[in-house]
Amino acid sequence: MNGSWQLPEELQGLQKVARDFVQREIRPVEETLDFDAYMLPPEALAAASKKARQAGIWCVNSPADYGGSEMSMLAQVVVAEEASQCRMGAYVPAGGAFGWDPPNVIYRGTEEQIQQYAVPTIAKGGKTFVAISEPSGGADPARSIRTTAVRDGDEYVLNGTKTWISAANYSDWGVVFARTSEGRNGVSCFIVPKDTPGLTMTPIPVIRSWYPCELSFQDCRIPVENLIGEEGRGFELAQEWLNHGRVPYAAATLGIASAALRMAIDYAKDRQVFGGPLADKQAIQWMIADSEIEIRAARGLVWQAAWKADRGEDYKFEASACKVYATETAGRVVDRCVQIFGGMGVAKEFPLERWYRELRIKRIGEGPSEVHRMVVARQLLSGKTKA
Repeated sequence: MNGSWQLPEELQGLQKVARDFVQREIRPVEETLDFDAYMLPPEALAAASKKARQAGIWCVNSPADYGGSEMSMLAQVVVAEEASQCRMGAYVPAGGAFGWDPPNVIYRGTEEQIQQYAVPTIAKGGKTFVAISEPSGGADPARSIRTTAVRDGDEYVLNGTKTWISAANYSDWGVVFARTSEGRNGVSCFIVPKDTPGLTMTPIPVIRSWYPCELSFQDCRIPVENLIGEEGRGFELAQEWLNHGRVPYAAATLGIASAALRMAIDYAKDRQVFGGPLADKQAIQWMIADSEIEIRAARGLVWQAAWKADRGEDYKFEASACKVYATETAGRVVDRCVQIFGGMGVAKEFPLERWYRELRIKRIGEGPSEVHRMVVARQLLSGKTKA
């Protein structure tokens, strides 16, 4: 970042805390684990989580009153970029040592819901899931949701299928969006415990190390008290969750890209080919230069989105723009780094091959690039955002 706009001093300090934490507490443990490990072992995770709490980097999006660190969006993206710079950081930053924030929509619920579900999750470092996507599609939840929730006295009865749900089989509870009536305003949001009778979870093998699940709801009965907010207002909650999540998601991919580029630079300077270091070759220099330029440009988009979010402004355009550019940039950077390493780039001994696999998913997760390009275009064409 030399010669460029700098973060405020307090965020530079936070950045160093998160960076040092990953280097000191996470990476040494990773070296003892299988190449595709996705979480720290329980004992190591407990020790790291305790230190993360002490350092003030635990559950960064959760309110301080409920046990979280309650950071600004800009602070969250700073932490996300640093927390992802480890082998398992492509999906679970620092192996879960920074905590797993409950879905932010839970704080739109009642105090009783927050105390029953969010507070214990934050306290013990538990996991949660968010179920929006369905076999009929996930990019347009207002229309694609077919899972139904029918009121029956003091309960709702859920029937339907959700798919590509991350961490569901490791979670204690989750948030499920289901249809209570027709139309855009017919989606509602419910808290569903993992052990609800009639709910089954089936892992879906994919190219990353941590599988998402298909969730099947067959006459799942949940109490009316598990409705978050008002019936029919679930789409607004889904949008709130999605818009927020895309910005730290984008930042985390840049952390991976930065870590990969540093590895490639060090390797290129040491590797001797044709009578000199690999770094002397113009093809390699251009790969390195293009990668750093694109990372910095993508980081600027991420920070702009976070800045607007912190100001309370509409940041839908910025969230989509940074999600597209950061995830695609990270994929290109890691691809170049694999090429610089040659055969070693695809060896499991190094994290590049895993990052390469995991980053391919990032262009689909949190909304595919094509949908976000559509959002960007619509904002411009409608005049809501000026070119």
